[in-house]
Amino acid sequence: MEYFSQIVFFLVAAAAIGLFARQIMMIRNNILLGKEEDLSGNRKLRMKNMVLFALGQKKMFRKPLSALMHFVIYAGFIIINIEVLEIILDGILGTHRLFLDTLGDFYSFLINFFEWLAVGIIAVCIGFLIRRNVLKLKRFMSNDLNGWPRSDANYILIAEIILMSLFLTMNAADLSLQSLSAAGYHETDRFFFSELLMPLFNNIAVGNLIILERSCWWLHIAGIFAFLNYLPYSKHLHILLAFPNAYYMRLEPAGEIDNMKNIQHEVKLMMDPSAAGAQTTDNAIPTFGAKDVFDLSWKSLMDAYSCTECGRCTSACPANITGKILSPRKIMMSTRDRLESVGKNIKKNGSFTSDGKTLLHDFITVEELRACTSCNACVTECPVGINPLSIILELRRNLIMDESNAPQEWNGMFSNIENNFAPWKFSPQERGNWAKEI
Repeated sequence: MEYFSQIVFFLVAAAAIGLFARQIMMIRNNILLGKEEDLSGNRKLRMKNMVLFALGQKKMFRKPLSALMHFVIYAGFIIINIEVLEIILDGILGTHRLFLDTLGDFYSFLINFFEWLAVGIIAVCIGFLIRRNVLKLKRFMSNDLNGWPRSDANYILIAEIILMSLFLTMNAADLSLQSLSAAGYHETDRFFFSELLMPLFNNIAVGNLIILERSCWWLHIAGIFAFLNYLPYSKHLHILLAFPNAYYMRLEPAGEIDNMKNIQHEVKLMMDPSAAGAQTTDNAIPTFGAKDVFDLSWKSLMDAYSCTECGRCTSACPANITGKILSPRKIMMSTRDRLESVGKNIKKNGSFTSDGKTLLHDFITVEELRACTSCNACVTECPVGINPLSIILELRRNLIMDESNAPQEWNGMFSNIENNFAPWKFSPQERGNWAKEI
């Protein structure tokens, strides 16, 4: 029984890491269902974007207070988890505070620094809970977040408060055991916040203190393993995907829209019929835009998984502000929901079996798509480089060019462009008549 605790820890850690890796591979496979898109160029700029937008959270600082709060919780949680390395090694090797002898005085400095971060995280999480549930900021009260998405955010904030509280309680109990010269608890320097908690344990026997310290230790690391496996099912997956998503941001000017080569060829024929000889001999019936997730770029699918559901895109959307049904956040959430359902379908059947649903119509409506002004406000505001407009444009292309589904006003404009090469109902020969009297 000497190694029982180590064996249990190893099995728990292996199961947690294995389950996480399995889920991440499923998400990767789902993303790769999208069409190919080459975003490999200009590595220097891409690395810069990743540092500025994912690590430095540059866009968040348009709203300094909320940005500072988010930076504390984001950076603090990542930095504190450096301590997890020691916990894991202690669990596997059966040691206690393995790095204490190696790091000496610097060890106490690190733990004190981690405790300051832990207190900061607790304070910020409480602030975020108040913003969401007491102040009820408008972008957090949107119908987009009804049900699970709203609960998800609260669960994570509460979980982080619990994890940080366990960390502080564990350290405080450890200090109390050191003061009682308990076996196996090596003497360290004081930890500021843990020392403030020590009076709570003055009348607790050594045996009970050991149980408390070990319970907090186990619950802390088990909570981190649980959090790790919760991430793939939560919007907080952006903690991981923000980095590759910022790296693979599209570098073209925000207003530049990709041309469709087959349509471009048709336009060239309209302008210059002599170019007909360059027409391809491919007789396959072309499709335009996207009707389902398979027709979107892999980057658009990664965008869907990277969405933080913060609502900054929707709060900046002029269509949404004026009461239209369009919400860029909902576009991303609906894309992710459809992609998840497709992934489950493939897992169940071996390959995709038609379920009678598509992203267009069943998950995203025509009314939403028509409300978009293509202004790029959502793209500009997103802190992690997500592009809802790309998805909207592809779905709209399919709606109009495959289904011929457009308002009558648009059809009139399309006819004019086709016949007169301009949106107005004037022949090209008459286009300059307005200047004759000048």
